[in-house]
Parts: sequence; structure tokens; C-alpha cells
Amino acid sequence: MNVLVTGGTGTTGSRVAAMLREQDAAVRIATRKPVTGDHVRFDWDEPDTYRTAVAGVDRIYLIAPGSAVEPAPLVEAFLAGAVHAGVRRVVLLSSSALPEDAPGIGMLPRVVRSTVPEWAILRPSWFMQNFLGEHPVAHGIRTRGEIVTATGAGRVGFVDAADIAAVAVRALLDTVPHNADHLITGPEALSYADTAAVIASVTGRSVRHRPVDTATMAEAFVAIGLPPAYAAMLAGLDEDIRRGSEDRVTTTVPDLTGRPARSFTDFVTANRDGFTA
Repeated sequence: MNVLVTGGTGTTGSRVAAMLREQDAAVRIATRKPVTGDHVRFDWDEPDTYRTAVAGVDRIYLIAPGSAVEPAPLVEAFLAGAVHAGVRRVVLLSSSALPEDAPGIGMLPRVVRSTVPEWAILRPSWFMQNFLGEHPVAHGIRTRGEIVTATGAGRVGFVDAADIAAVAVRALLDTVPHNADHLITGPEALSYADTAAVIASVTGRSVRHRPVDTATMAEAFVAIGLPPAYAAMLAGLDEDIRRGSEDRVTTTVPDLTGRPARSFTDFVTANRDGFTA
């Protein structure tokens, strides 16, 4: 099996690529700046790079072009050429927060279903990895010992990116195509106050959740450099959580991988050093 992994150096793509190699699949990483022999140059804004990227490939792990306001035309053109070149299966990374046919990347599931014969749509909940690195949540934990959101007491089925990748690999490699949407969560739904308590317990740091209203959250996003429209959209997602949109747990990970989804406590324990300034 020959799999093209878009976003192959990112949070899920890098994990998908590593797991595919463990299963002896041939992996090609699509990137704008190829570095190693398994990289191929690919740029969503340069259609001339599409054909070389998909040559000899029969499956694709697809992450939408993040720079496009309306990515559907780009993705549709790319997939049409890919199918013509012999691609049969596409696994798309979407999101549990995106309703069907939502503007922007919300349009992509319909494009995938209508273009390729074999497909799966991954709809993960919010990543546990958002609590690490340069994400605003992670920055607030490390620098101020607080998590600021407009989610109130709303709960989220936070999921580890490794579990998302494991589901993706099954959808890419299983003999029978899934042809299904997979809602992916961790094993429990937690409020941000709950996550703060877990981090404090594991690390010994003082961490708290500070709830704010939606407008204040949007202003905070603008203050760190996000465009106002994007900031308002993100703050709106917090408001959706407050209303219960992510308060759910699925068994997708154990059903498809044969092992339990990682708990938030296990995630924090394994990454304890990442929560210190």
C-alpha cells in the first residue's frame, strides 16, 4: 500500500506516518519543503505539484489547506486528479466542532464522499496536545497557572492525537473501506476546571480555570494577534462547548484499534515537564 500523508510533519500527520511505517506501508510525506527521500514537494497553491505528489499512490491521509478561506475548490481539483491517477481511498481529518456543510473546511466531507470510492471522515474532539506547546491554553498554564476560556462548566471529550492517528491508520489500511464518519473522543468528558485539577494534581503546580464571557474571550484572541473574524469564531466555539456541544464520549478508539483511548491523566503524566514554564 502506498499512502500519501498531507500535513505529514504536523500533529496528527507525523503520527499517522510513523504508524503506517510500523505496518510496512510505503509512506510519502507531502510538504512544501522536502528534506528527506520520503518527502515530495506539494503546495496547495501550486496545482502543478499535485500530479507528482499522487503518482503511484493509492491512499491519502488528507488535511485541508489551512491558508484557504474556501478550500473546497482546491481539494476537489486535487482529489479529481488523484482519482484519475489511481487513488482509491481518502481519509479526511475534520472536526467534531464542524457541522455538515459548515463554511470553509466544513464543506470538505461532502467533497470527499462524492469524489473518491473509498473514504472515511475523522471528526475528533479537541486535542489533548492543545495543553502543550504554543497553544494559548498551554501558554496560560505555563506562564500564569491558569486556563482562560468562555466554556463555563461545559465538558469536552479531549482526545490524544496518537489515538486519532491510530484510527486514521485503520481507516487507511483495513481491507474493507470504512465509508463512514468517525466521531473520536477520549474516554471521559471533562470541563476545563477538571483539566486544571488534573494538571495541578499531577505536576504539583497551582493551576485554575478562569471563565470569561464570549466577548472577552474574543478580545483576548485578538490581543495575541488573531484576526478579529477568526477570534470571534474561536470564541464562538467556546460558547458552543458551554452549551454542551462537546459533552459526549464515543467508543471509536477501542472499537477500531482494540485498545482503550488514552485518559487525560495519563497524557498529563507522560508530558509532566511540558506544563512547567
